[in-house]
Amino acid sequence: MKYRSATAGTVPDLSTLTLGVEEEFLLLDPDSGRNLPVADQVLSALRGSARDQSRQEFRHSMVEMVTPVCADLAELRAHLVSLRHSAAEAATAAGARLVAVGATPVAEPHRTVPDRPRYHAMSRRYGPVAHDPAVCGCHVHVGLPDRELAVQVCNHLRTWLPVIQAITTNSPLHDGRDTGHASWRSMQLERWPSIGPTPYFESAADYDRTVDELIAAGIMLDAAMVYWYARPSSAYPTVEIRVGDVCPDVDDTVLVAALVRSLVATLADDVRAGVTAPPVRDCLVAAAHWRAAHDGLDGELIDLRAGGARPAWALVDELMAVIAPALLRHGDLGYVLAQLARLRRDGTGATRQRRVLERTGDLRAIVDDLAARTTAG
Repeated sequence: MKYRSATAGTVPDLSTLTLGVEEEFLLLDPDSGRNLPVADQVLSALRGSARDQSRQEFRHSMVEMVTPVCADLAELRAHLVSLRHSAAEAATAAGARLVAVGATPVAEPHRTVPDRPRYHAMSRRYGPVAHDPAVCGCHVHVGLPDRELAVQVCNHLRTWLPVIQAITTNSPLHDGRDTGHASWRSMQLERWPSIGPTPYFESAADYDRTVDELIAAGIMLDAAMVYWYARPSSAYPTVEIRVGDVCPDVDDTVLVAALVRSLVATLADDVRAGVTAPPVRDCLVAAAHWRAAHDGLDGELIDLRAGGARPAWALVDELMAVIAPALLRHGDLGYVLAQLARLRRDGTGATRQRRVLERTGDLRAIVDDLAARTTAG
């Protein structure tokens, strides 16, 4: 699908926006917790719609499952549950566990890339960076049929995405140890030159011109390597939010999708009303994302609108105040309130992993808990 621009005199229908989610998973050894290079076997074992909705990833120890376009949260949740169960069954048949975790927790001995020309080109261009241990994200697509509008929405998203990032943090471990960061995935990805906060763009033409210049400079191989935290998708008529770790529980993923959809809807309304995006320096946006990756929801976040550090949950509450009308319009308010109450009580994925480690001192117990959560529901 390609973007279409709104024609003169027409306004896209933004009353209800469609959703789609891409989830990346690790394939881990049930005993050691190390990454297992069995993605080819897992993908080959998938059948029917699950196979059609699977993707090969950049590591032999990763698989990606992609939902179809969904109209509501119940439909999205049903697809996520089905896809996770199908992938987990195929992983078990290959001697692995399907685990929703943001970064390799123990070790990845096998770091060669799959035998595809694009992946070999990335390996040659980026060297050791392309062979870091695997990381897994959750990408949320929200349907916006007008690309110009999508670019402007991405400008407005800059001040709120650190809050979304904090909610999704689910990778505190690296090399079998607690890194002190709630999202080590975010730290690993900073080594890539085309990943990070979305720059501010005056227009879709400005966006395209900048991407062309980055490709010409050798920073990206092509437009598909725009890995900014929010972007107009290069393949679909959507805004794609790429900032989050893959979530351990299905309801965590659905919560994030609901928040992102209503945030995009709210900001699209602001753009149409002539509201300009807050002028925030790139260095402050980057600092806010670092703080979100470090603290998650257990500490403080940077308030990019008012300045300074504030309790993370205070910013979550402010986000809710901003998007509550859109949540209500989509029929999602009750579900989101219930899931945020659960998250406030139980903590993020990173917090839950640390609790298991503190209670047991056993990395295998974390893998056991993550694997169970991945297919629960």
